[in-house]
Amino acid sequence: MVVLNKIYTRTGDAGDTALGNGNRVPKHAPRVEAYGSVDECNATVGLARLHASPILDARLAAIQNDLFDLGADLCRPETEQDAGAEYPPLRIVPAQVARLEAEIDGMNAALAALRSFILPGGSPLAAHLHLCRTVARRTERRAVELAGSEPINENAVKYLNRLSDWFFVAARVANENGAADVLWVPGANR
Repeated sequence: MVVLNKIYTRTGDAGDTALGNGNRVPKHAPRVEAYGSVDECNATVGLARLHASPILDARLAAIQNDLFDLGADLCRPETEQDAGAEYPPLRIVPAQVARLEAEIDGMNAALAALRSFILPGGSPLAAHLHLCRTVARRTERRAVELAGSEPINENAVKYLNRLSDWFFVAARVANENGAADVLWVPGANR
C-alpha cells in the first residue's frame, strides 16, 4: 500500500512528470494525456454515483476501481523488462472487458429497441451517465492516439470502448428503461 504523507513534491514545477517506470516526460505527452483523461472519466463517475441506486452504485464503484487500474496501466509503458520487474505492472485484463459486456447485455435486455438517436439528459443520473460516456469516448481517443506512437495494452482500448457503451445503456436504464429518454427530433427548430 502506498502512503501519501506529502501531497506536493515540486518535481513537476518545470512542466514534466514521472511515469510509472520513473521516466520523466512533459505533462502534455500523449501518455500523460491518456491517463489524465482516465482520471477525469473517473471523476465524472463519482458524480454519477451521487444519483445511483445501490445496485448501480456498486457497479459504478467497480468501474472506478477499474479506471484506477487503467490509469496505472497507461502510466507505465510496456517493456520487455516488465516480466522480471520487482513490482509487475498492473494491466487491464480480458475479464474486466468481459464483465462490462455481461453487464451491458443484462441491462440492455430490458430496453426497447432504439428507433431514434437520444439526446443526453432525462433524469439527473442519466445526464451524468451521458457525461461519463462522452468523457470515456474522449479517453478512448487519447488511448488510441497513444497506441499509434507507442505500444500499449490492447485490453486498455477494448475496455474503454466497452465502457462508453456501458454508460450509454446505463443512461437508458436510468431513464425508466428508456421510457424517459429524450429523443432527437431532426430539424425540430427550423
